[in-house]
Amino acid sequence: MQKLVLLLFFCLCLSSCKSTKQGKSTSKTRTTKTVTKPTTKHYSSSAEADKIVKYAKQFEGVKYKYGGTTKKGMDCSGLVNTAYKSENILLPRTTGSLATHGNWIDLKEVRKGDLVFFATRKNSRSVNHVGIVTSTRTGYVEFIHASTSKGVMISSLSERYWYFAFVQARRVL
Repeated sequence: MQKLVLLLFFCLCLSSCKSTKQGKSTSKTRTTKTVTKPTTKHYSSSAEADKIVKYAKQFEGVKYKYGGTTKKGMDCSGLVNTAYKSENILLPRTTGSLATHGNWIDLKEVRKGDLVFFATRKNSRSVNHVGIVTSTRTGYVEFIHASTSKGVMISSLSERYWYFAFVQARRVL
């Protein structure tokens, strides 16, 4: 009986808290709208992702340059930042900041335009490298990134090096 009273009390408190957050309106449609999770501005635009990837591919072959954001030289986070900026999407400049931006997604859900993060230092799982997914199909993911040894290039997550270095994927669109 005491548990039932506590449960009822909890439910009443919860419902009164919700009505306080929503203001004085008692309209059911308004309540439904405020309870549902709002979508982000750039959610799931494949056309936008296509443009971002196309822009990033213009840098293919550009040499690696720490802190670079131009065709004279590019680093991995510079490539991401520059490609997204071409579509007026402002992202953090560093890989570490990018790794906490957007929503974490499972690798099976990755699609064009998503970001993939890697830990390439020996004996470390700290993210220090990022790329943009260029294409996917079941069990196969390609991404463009700025490699310190070969510059801006497209690689596959199925390559042994990248497979073992992979840490997470995030969606920012």
